[in-house]
Amino acid sequence: MTTVPDAEYDLSHHHISKQYDHELLAIRNRVLTLGGLVEAQIESAVNALLESDIELAERVISDDYKVNSMEVAIDEECTQILALRQPAARDLRLVVAVIKTITDLERIGDEAKRIARIAVDLVDHFPKRNQLTDLQQLAHHARQMLREALDAFARIDVDESLRVVQEDRQVDREYESIMRQQITYMMEDPRSIPVSLNIMWAARALERVGDRACNICEYVIYYAMGKNIRHISIDDVERDLRAN
Repeated sequence: MTTVPDAEYDLSHHHISKQYDHELLAIRNRVLTLGGLVEAQIESAVNALLESDIELAERVISDDYKVNSMEVAIDEECTQILALRQPAARDLRLVVAVIKTITDLERIGDEAKRIARIAVDLVDHFPKRNQLTDLQQLAHHARQMLREALDAFARIDVDESLRVVQEDRQVDREYESIMRQQITYMMEDPRSIPVSLNIMWAARALERVGDRACNICEYVIYYAMGKNIRHISIDDVERDLRAN
């Protein structure tokens, strides 16, 4: 397992200034706190959709400000570190990775709010149970990817990051299956169009959660290895990392 050794990333013994160490450790921990909040938002939004729970959906919508506020606060902390500490090398990669990660987490929060709004729209037009089966499976995999991405961030685990990126292929296949299924429903019965469109939008939101989980894993690899793997195939990435 390509997990970066704790000693190498033990920020408490990294700098002369203990306050600087504390600042770097604090922003990493706050990312995980934000991640936990976002994960809970996604879970609640999906449950609201599957169970037609309008009260839970409205709570997800109203709680979105918490995600936004935390993202702004962490971003400001990173800006202060950049301005006052002028980090270099690995420290700079950490700050950059944090800024990018919280941006994706905030956008996952937006997807949770979007799903919650769809849940509200579907209260009066609840879909058939078989229309939700595949959506429930997609939601499970998307949430799992997010959880594993946050775990990889917490442990700076390159191998786990690569596994999450690979899992995105399955999420994409499930998303495409749902899209085909809903198009079939709409063609067979035009009255199903409003419900099917909402399910398609919910599936799209979940697929984006998977994409953003992959982004977080890319930032982990960038932080740990100093390699930017965006726009590179996963097979090429694995070969490159093994070679090093």
